[in-house]
Amino acid sequence: MPAAEFLNPSTPPPPLGSAEEEAWVWNQIKSEARCDADAEPALASYLYATILSHSSLERSLSFHLGNKLCCSTLLSTLLYDLFLDIFSNDATLRSATVADLRACRFRDPACVSFSHCLLNYKGFLACQAHRVAHKLWTQSRKPLALALQSRISDVFAVDIHPAAKVGKGILFDHATGVVVGETAVIGNNVSILHHVTLGGTGNLGGDRHPKIGDGVLIGAGATILGNVKIGEGAKIGAGSMVLRDVPPRTTAVGNPARLVGGKEQPTKHEETPGESMDHTSFISDLSNYSIIWKQFFATKTLRQFNVSLCTIRLPNLPLWKGYQRSKSLSRWLVGVRKKQLYGIGSQAYVTFSDALSGHAGRASSTSSSTVIAEAIAHGLTLMQLAIACSF
Repeated sequence: MPAAEFLNPSTPPPPLGSAEEEAWVWNQIKSEARCDADAEPALASYLYATILSHSSLERSLSFHLGNKLCCSTLLSTLLYDLFLDIFSNDATLRSATVADLRACRFRDPACVSFSHCLLNYKGFLACQAHRVAHKLWTQSRKPLALALQSRISDVFAVDIHPAAKVGKGILFDHATGVVVGETAVIGNNVSILHHVTLGGTGNLGGDRHPKIGDGVLIGAGATILGNVKIGEGAKIGAGSMVLRDVPPRTTAVGNPARLVGGKEQPTKHEETPGESMDHTSFISDLSNYSIIWKQFFATKTLRQFNVSLCTIRLPNLPLWKGYQRSKSLSRWLVGVRKKQLYGIGSQAYVTFSDALSGHAGRASSTSSSTVIAEAIAHGLTLMQLAIACSF
């Protein structure tokens, strides 16, 4: 990010992990708070109480978390003392907090300032409160750690077991509905969106939750179950259900999740998605499917679809040459039976193609609505059908 976007352009961001990093971030936060107080007098007393009246980042954060998480039986003064004691005596936690602030500020274009993150980003606040709960857990203060977990869940709608290990440079973007199990491990520089679950597969004990490598990006609504390993720099597509290991720097999408490019030779990327926040690069090769899908609905029968499809030139689609050679949808259905097409099981496709051929004896005369009905009846999703129709 250009230095001009900071309030103190004369002092550019120091290197990550340097001794000057915490002081630089805290100075930025105070400068931002002063500007906001001048621009919006209604917030002046609030900004003074939460930021400007404090001498350090850990004091400001402890005060803010104490007021956020307190209740009638768990007083803010007690929580403030608890947070401040742990943050003040653990430089590792303070370093992780600064790394999390920078992650939010630099990865999320909606984050307008460090002070905005500190005061308003519940994903950031939930993560810092979890760090304290985890410290309590390691100190065998489990009842207090669990009580803190409960308050974090109530206030921020983020449920992270205090035993879970979380690295630094973490971005919980939006954060609502995030669930992280007891034996889960999250590496450094990981970005996780809302409604992500890192859970177990049943009621068995032991090591039963996912292990997330450094630089991983997990899209919104993704579910990762069991003691599986998500390799360094991997990407999990939104809404995916992951039940197996994902190799480093690959992309897994779907339910159940499959590797883009195939299991044998999955497509690999060079960037670190947890930092680049690139959610959709893996679909560039699939962009032609939308063309096929529109063409499918524009025709009334598969015969018409077959004719119109032959006028389209989509050389990047897998098996396109095979389809061109067949020149017949019926022969294509026979040839496709032996293929695994983006999550379409071969047996499901055999019964699906047989059902189509049974309509009026010829698949090419079958109506589009009948194709959709048969696909759903045989367990194929509309997206799978759209992809299949392009082969």
